[in-house]
Amino acid sequence: MSEFIIIANNTCDLPEEILKPLDVIVLPLGFNIGDESFKEMDVVEFYKRIQDGAMPTTNAANIGEYIELYEPALQAGKDVLNLVFSSGLSMTYNAAVMAAQEMSEKYPDRKIYVVDTAAASLGEGLIVRGAAEMRAAGKSIDEVRDWAEDTKLKVAHYFTINDLGHLKRGGRISAAQAVLGGMLGVKPILRVNDTGHLVPMDKVRGRQAALLKLVDLAKENAVDIANQTVYISHSACEDEAVWLGEQIKEKLGVKDVVISYVGPVIGSHTGVGVIALMCIAKSR
Repeated sequence: MSEFIIIANNTCDLPEEILKPLDVIVLPLGFNIGDESFKEMDVVEFYKRIQDGAMPTTNAANIGEYIELYEPALQAGKDVLNLVFSSGLSMTYNAAVMAAQEMSEKYPDRKIYVVDTAAASLGEGLIVRGAAEMRAAGKSIDEVRDWAEDTKLKVAHYFTINDLGHLKRGGRISAAQAVLGGMLGVKPILRVNDTGHLVPMDKVRGRQAALLKLVDLAKENAVDIANQTVYISHSACEDEAVWLGEQIKEKLGVKDVVISYVGPVIGSHTGVGVIALMCIAKSR
């Protein structure tokens, strides 16, 4: 059985203490603030800049970046499994596929699998972690690829946004919607659908009610949640994320909860105040 590397993107948002032992190669997507371009930034500093009015933009990975990762592994006789940030949110998947096609012609005896996770943040991280743990347990690249393809549409992403102002400034909702939502205290509940796009699910009044709605959704839709690790990501609202984790443990008796920041790439689009819950469900 051939050795294989696993490649992921920094959009998986796994905390370093989990990611580092997994031996996963991470290709970072970039972001821009004004005239400056970045591949990484301390998340506290990043969200402070947003709170000060910054409106970051993001960049997809390119073919050349993927070839630089693929080729050394292929030359060493290893195969490649690439778990890519949702194609519904980035063009990065297209670059990964085109690079794989080019390298397959050059190394026809090697396997290069590119999986569109259709996932984001710790939903993506859940898939990356599971794949790396399967590899460590001795599973083949085909077995791990098949697991990722089978599992990805069962990874539920439920999230809510506290401040609609960033979405308004970014042109993602109208000024009228932002003002009305702010006046009424309306908090949207959204999910990631099967094609990896963000879609609305519901609206509730009040932040605490929105967070408890996430718990309810997990309770209704998760598969054997008591034996799962539930993932919570947040953009500069750690206290609320910890509170949500406590609610999940208390109400659902889950095995474990992982809490981490939404990184700068996804945070560029969401702004401050997002809390997301990810788990394995019957469907998305």
